[in-house]
Amino acid sequence: MAPPPKSNLVTPEDLLWALIGLILTISGTFVQAFIADPPWAWNDGQISTQSLGVTYQVGAVLLIACIGGRNAGALSQIAYLTLGLSGFPIFDQGGGVSYFQQPAFGYLLGFIPGAWVCGWLAFLTPPRLESIAFCCFSGLVIIHLIGLCYLGIIHQLGFIGEMQVPMELAMVKFSSHTLLGHLGITCAVTVLAFILRLIMF
Repeated sequence: MAPPPKSNLVTPEDLLWALIGLILTISGTFVQAFIADPPWAWNDGQISTQSLGVTYQVGAVLLIACIGGRNAGALSQIAYLTLGLSGFPIFDQGGGVSYFQQPAFGYLLGFIPGAWVCGWLAFLTPPRLESIAFCCFSGLVIIHLIGLCYLGIIHQLGFIGEMQVPMELAMVKFSSHTLLGHLGITCAVTVLAFILRLIMF
């Protein structure tokens, strides 16, 4: 399979990758991420795991961008937000237009530019583990920055106050508490995307 084109025109291949990305993002929203404990921590030879405290949602966003490119990555997230805001219960807390007032919505908004930047960077150079890691971490940083900015905006508008969630608590809940888990998923996505890029392109 050929790599995604570098032009701004959306191709049928972009749409196919975007559909795959949409499916992965919806699925990843409801699947908790776990990491295996080291072998010496296993009981009676059974593999034990620890929850990362996040889902695979962000991993799906970054993976499709690294594999499908910037157009596919951004289109998949535009479709995801459109479906969710239309009322389909595909967000963590449901869906609908009122989701604009949710503190977590800014992070969902960040999926679009995060995926676009990640996908754009991913195809600037031949695939190397360090370059793909940089792409994924760049996308993750954008997602969190936009999420934090959105928290500040809805705090100023009084939406957080109406939900009786202090601004500082919202920042801790949606960024500080999830960042380590997202970093772990980003590392896994980096390795997976690198392998897939070598196999497919």
